[in-house]
Amino acid sequence: MADTAGEARQPSAGSGQILPSGIDEGSVFRSLFSAYPDSLLVVDQSGGIVLANPSAAALLGYAPDELLGLNVDALVPDSIRPRHASYREAYGRAPRPRPMGTHMELVAKRKDGSEVMVEIALSPLQNHGLPFVVAAIRDIGAYPRVKQALQRARYSEHLAQLGRLAVDTRDLQAVLEHVPEIIAKALEVEVAMVWLLDAGRSEFRVASGVGLVAGEEIGARLANRPDTPPGFVLSQNRPVVVQDYRKETRFRVPGAYLDAGLVSALAVPLSDRGRVTGMLSVRSRESKRFGDEEVRFLESLSSLLATSLQRMQTEEALNHAQRLESVGQLTGGIAHDFNNLLTVIQGNLQVLEELPALAHDGYAQQLLGAATRASRRGAELTGKLLAFSRRQVLQPVAVDTHALLHSLADMLRRTLDQRIRIEIATAPGRPLVVADPGQLESALLNIAINARDAMPDGGTLHFRTAICGALPTVLRNERNEPQAGTAAHFVAISIADSGSGMSDEVKERAFEPFFTTKEAGRGTGLGLSTVYGFVNQSRGAVAIDSEIGRGTTVTLYLPQQQETCAPAAMEEHGGDALAPGLRVMLVEDDAEVRKVVENFLHTLGCEIVIAAPTAEQALAALDAGAGDFDLLLSDIALGAGMRGTRLAAEVQQRLPGVAVLLMSGFSSELLDADREVPQSWELLRKPYTRSELAQAMARVLAGRD
Repeated sequence: MADTAGEARQPSAGSGQILPSGIDEGSVFRSLFSAYPDSLLVVDQSGGIVLANPSAAALLGYAPDELLGLNVDALVPDSIRPRHASYREAYGRAPRPRPMGTHMELVAKRKDGSEVMVEIALSPLQNHGLPFVVAAIRDIGAYPRVKQALQRARYSEHLAQLGRLAVDTRDLQAVLEHVPEIIAKALEVEVAMVWLLDAGRSEFRVASGVGLVAGEEIGARLANRPDTPPGFVLSQNRPVVVQDYRKETRFRVPGAYLDAGLVSALAVPLSDRGRVTGMLSVRSRESKRFGDEEVRFLESLSSLLATSLQRMQTEEALNHAQRLESVGQLTGGIAHDFNNLLTVIQGNLQVLEELPALAHDGYAQQLLGAATRASRRGAELTGKLLAFSRRQVLQPVAVDTHALLHSLADMLRRTLDQRIRIEIATAPGRPLVVADPGQLESALLNIAINARDAMPDGGTLHFRTAICGALPTVLRNERNEPQAGTAAHFVAISIADSGSGMSDEVKERAFEPFFTTKEAGRGTGLGLSTVYGFVNQSRGAVAIDSEIGRGTTVTLYLPQQQETCAPAAMEEHGGDALAPGLRVMLVEDDAEVRKVVENFLHTLGCEIVIAAPTAEQALAALDAGAGDFDLLLSDIALGAGMRGTRLAAEVQQRLPGVAVLLMSGFSSELLDADREVPQSWELLRKPYTRSELAQAMARVLAGRD
């Protein structure tokens, strides 16, 4: 067999027939064997390769002489080698021609261990007296249809990889960091990037990337203008293909691209509900590198990424809202209990101030004054907690934002650092918002003070209003009031500063009560938390856009007043003069608070008909013949039993002429839960002074007449 193989390798001169043209037949066959485009192997009965043409060497990664003497088993992947050996033995016992295309595709193993999909045709030479088989091998990966199928399969796998990553992690930044790696590997390109558009839509930021060039490092920013690469894509709002940067005229090509040898590019917009929020871009050193398949892949990946980002942002907003809601419930409960304590403290301090034994004691009056001032500061603190937990008393009316901002700006110009420039830009038509004017001014003042502290060397404080048809998507997801739908119209009031800005970690916690980055003693950490509570209780929303070194913008979204005129002002009842001998039913579950209120009522000349700790005991006394009375003064929260609102309804059903004054450490938020509560009922927020109690009693008694 070796001799035969030698003859096959070195045919003797003149051994073949002479063709009519005078050309030696052997030379023709040798030339044909060498020039044939398919890979050809001549294999003996033991599987040894005795001849190989250059195409076979190129396909399999061997030098031509390395294939000679090699067993064909070496060209079979390890996983299927035993099966192949069995098949070859069976074929050797009954050799037959097997053309290409009649069997399933096979896989050949290259010298470097890589694999290539092939078709194989077998032609036995035994009928011609030679103990060989010719194996013709064709790389089917070179077929256009196969190339396309393999390419699509590879793209699909990488899309699935991103999908798995999005499901497995809730870390938004981790997903963004992996996307360029996935793109670069799938498309086999040198550069892949994710650009994100900032909230003001004025700049693109490099969120992540691989193979980045100078000037486009992570975090770098580029103006959103049509003459910049990402800005041009945004202006087109569709995929953009660059065949050759050297011939590009639609936008300015940065020199760093050409210096890096980049030639072609592909970019697709990253959209959220039809609104462009960023861009995916890839670049290659090959010209005309990107076609329809690459465009479809990058569009699919962009869609998947946008969906993943949207889901993560929604979950993050929901988690944040739930955390704030939990803190709000806690702080609201604490404020309620603390207000009861302050009611006792302030009431007893007021009694002490009026004692004859202390009336002329200057030192005692000084101590009482200090204690009274401290209790008032405590009341202000609980008021802020109630604002955050959305349990404060609000009196919403139609507020002229134009007039409010100009009035506030005049005050700030007199009180803030003169190096801080204040600018105002209000929407045409002086839009009205429905809000409590005092609380709105306080919220804006809180934000302005924070802005001042962020600009110790001066800067710009910019107030701006704009009408928006609906809340931004992220804020709609964060809101807890399902009844406030997207059909409402809002006015956005933005307060922007040019200060130091916030990190992402600080921004995440900015609305939490008691969280502050200021030095000890310079803030309670309740400024933004009260803003958050006030705006949400006003059926609006609040957003922060900030970055270290780039300032902060706080935007309040408040419901727009649709009517052309503001509601009429409420009638004020001045003074605290009460007719002597008023008969009062007092219901208060806290014994200490009840004693203080009893003392107030006695000094106001009232007669207490009943002083009960629960609604059930009050009704029982009424059933026992307690007699008529003029006023029901009851706390709303009365422990585990009947609430004060229910008690008031029961009492008025039996005695329609009785006036109702409800007390609460929470606020009218509890009244809102019972839609049937009449407007004639009034809420007195704890803690209160004797004078405030008298004024409230006078108002409800006057409303009864």
